[in-house]
Amino acid sequence: MAIITGAAQGIGAAIAGRYAAEGARVVVADRDLQGARQTAGRLTADGLNAVPIQVDVRDAEAVDAAVSVVIEDNGRIDVLTHNVGIYPSAPLERMSNELWDTVLDTNLKSLFLAVRACIPHMRRQGGGRITVTSSITGPRVALAGLAHYAASKAGMNGFIRSAALELAPFGITVNGVEPGAVRTEGVLRIVSEQELASQGEIIPLRRVATGDDIAAAHLFLCSEDASYVTGQTIVVDGGQTLPENLRDGR
Repeated sequence: MAIITGAAQGIGAAIAGRYAAEGARVVVADRDLQGARQTAGRLTADGLNAVPIQVDVRDAEAVDAAVSVVIEDNGRIDVLTHNVGIYPSAPLERMSNELWDTVLDTNLKSLFLAVRACIPHMRRQGGGRITVTSSITGPRVALAGLAHYAASKAGMNGFIRSAALELAPFGITVNGVEPGAVRTEGVLRIVSEQELASQGEIIPLRRVATGDDIAAAHLFLCSEDASYVTGQTIVVDGGQTLPENLRDGR
């Protein structure tokens, strides 16, 4: 049984599909219930095991209730993949307190709430896997206008390490994936296909990532092959962070 948050579209939907294809029963969790139902519906139409659930991951009571429903229906949670993230751009001098709080609550506080809700169940069953979609933005590089997003993602990496240390005695591993540029519905709402293709041209592997590229890294971290890996993050960016200057990437 795997819970994927932010799974109505984009990377989260790709993760849900990859897990389900490997035989997992997946919970497609998102505050967009219609989107969650559509994603779960596509998977079940392909003969895979998926159910939608609505949850606002910023709300502690809502998160606890959603986890309780999953336990009531399935008895256990083997995997939690936390994939929620928003990235509204704003310069620092015009960034409101409300926007800062919204991004940090959505991206970072929600991780704490989701992990905390799953810990007792994973402890009781003798272990589990937690994976997190972080980013290269914040931990490794930066973009103007995304200080709130960068702070949230850097905070995720710190949380991953601390949680991994604390939960290791209970057989629970905690790891993350740091994507670079990814082609998702959310990204295409703020940049054009042409702009995204241009970005891909300066990435050493000559393309932006797909959701499946990121899902594959999550799947590895949930697999038996990663049973001795915890407190780590994997960069999946096609070499985007390698060049010292843009010409080196061409």
